[in-house]
Amino acid sequence: MNLEAVNATLEHQSPKEIIVWALLQANKAVVTTNFRPYEGAILRATASVKREIPVIWCDTGYNTPQTYKHAEELIEKLQLNIQLYVPKQTVAHRNITLGLPTIDDPKHAVFTEQVKLEPFKRAMNEHQPDVWFTNLRKGQTAFRDSIDIVSMSKDGVLKVSPFYHWSDAELDAYLEEHQLPNEFTYFDPTKVESNRECGLHS
Repeated sequence: MNLEAVNATLEHQSPKEIIVWALLQANKAVVTTNFRPYEGAILRATASVKREIPVIWCDTGYNTPQTYKHAEELIEKLQLNIQLYVPKQTVAHRNITLGLPTIDDPKHAVFTEQVKLEPFKRAMNEHQPDVWFTNLRKGQTAFRDSIDIVSMSKDGVLKVSPFYHWSDAELDAYLEEHQLPNEFTYFDPTKVESNRECGLHS
């Protein structure tokens, strides 16, 4: 597949058209979410095209109460086919063994592996997708600026970001049009800073 040519074609299409195109390439498609701000857009867009699409949620266990309430609201409103994956160790146990390491602490890599990377790898191994929908957007991080609507993951999965070129204002309008909630009280313990990658996409 010539990704450059594909992206040139898809750049002028709507998120729905991009999703329809991607599903035609797929034997098994999934969506991943962490219910951070604006996730309602990708969840609504994919579910409106393919109602039963698996929605992988790797819950670190460190989400804010507001994020958990937001997740439950979206799951119910969109009738999402949620596939929940959690770390093998509880937060209470990890607080004793690792605590919450800062990003410059050598233990932070172990922490990230435990709470995010291992559950994600387990999810992908179980679902074996060939198309992976995300809500990555240009301008979020330096790495994300280097990809496009369609890219290839390091594991050879076609990664599709239908809202890649959309601004916050455009997403605000989309959520309002479809009467979907948004929530900004969000915390990712593996990133801490919004412009850092967590390891799933880089």
